[in-house]
Amino acid sequence: MAVRGDDGALGDDASRVEGHCDERFAAVRAAFEDNFRERGELGAAVTVLVGGETVVDLWGGWADPARTRPWERDTLVNVWSTTKGPTALCAHLLADRGQLDLDAPVASYWPEFAAAGKEKVLVRHLLSHRAGLAGFRAPHSLDELCDWELTCDRLAATEPWWEPGTRSGYHALTYGHLVGEVVRRITGVLPGDFLRQEITGPLGIDFTLGVPGEETGRVAELEHPRVPPTAEQAAVFQQLSPLALAALLNPVVGADGANSPQWRAAQVPAANGHATARAVAALYGIFAGRGVLGGHRVLSAEAAERVREGQGSCRDLVLGPGFAHDTEVGLGLWLSGANGSYGPNPRAFGHDGFGGSCGLADPEAGLSLGYVMNRMGPRVADDPRKMALVDAVYRSL
Repeated sequence: MAVRGDDGALGDDASRVEGHCDERFAAVRAAFEDNFRERGELGAAVTVLVGGETVVDLWGGWADPARTRPWERDTLVNVWSTTKGPTALCAHLLADRGQLDLDAPVASYWPEFAAAGKEKVLVRHLLSHRAGLAGFRAPHSLDELCDWELTCDRLAATEPWWEPGTRSGYHALTYGHLVGEVVRRITGVLPGDFLRQEITGPLGIDFTLGVPGEETGRVAELEHPRVPPTAEQAAVFQQLSPLALAALLNPVVGADGANSPQWRAAQVPAANGHATARAVAALYGIFAGRGVLGGHRVLSAEAAERVREGQGSCRDLVLGPGFAHDTEVGLGLWLSGANGSYGPNPRAFGHDGFGGSCGLADPEAGLSLGYVMNRMGPRVADDPRKMALVDAVYRSL
């Protein structure tokens, strides 16, 4: 497979796609290779599980923009908001064990949260981006976002931007601290530690919040090419409300920030999960397998189903200007719906990460997918590379 050289031209001397692909899913391999040939991929991996079996596990390209490190089987990369699925999984595991009531006020676990009129905000509002806390009202730096106690204290003191429970407004960076602090109040440990102790460690899943120091050598470097916005993108930006600007740009965290030792050392459970595609497919595979992964029951079937319990379709208060349609969030993940973000099954669900990555779960098909990459595209969701892979998977079933 040829990929683009330093001058942007296709070169025959570049690295080849490696891994395994069942012959039934040859279209997925073709789409993955086309992402390099036609869609500007730098380095990436994709894994597909069907019925708990790995039918696709491919990787290729480069782990750094300078093209000095080939993407390896165990290369990790920051997956941005694809992190939110595993963070929600922590809450659902506690609910399944009877330690967390999704219909209880958040303040019953986190008393300080009742400030500024939030005493009636429910745990389910946190999970479904309906808590009204999509952004900080005062400037909040990257340094401060990486400070767990400070960020949680500020969120607890913040007045909601809208009436909680009435509409969704994408909590791009605050989601993980809100859900994660409830997890911490119940368990006594940060969500990344709980996830490792209870799920990823026992099951050998290569996913962490932040990156342990000894693993930093495996991490791919993110690249976010600066390209002038299209007229359509500029028009959308002009429509962004103060709420949307606060949610998406306070603080601004781009590729440079995510490549920093500071980001990798912190736990930001909305956005700094580091994973292989194999790990993303496994974690979303817990939902696709109705609570079971590789013969191990992680959640009850009821708890696994609950994550896609729709909370009402609406034009999202933060992301609405960027979409031509209403969207619906379940209790932690987005529903595919009629727009097909996660394939043709409207009840499939998943989560995209800023720039392209994706985790997908379709219990009806027994299917999960993980896609990770290091060259970020301009879209918040439905990157063309991801959509090509999703389309190829469903054509192969």
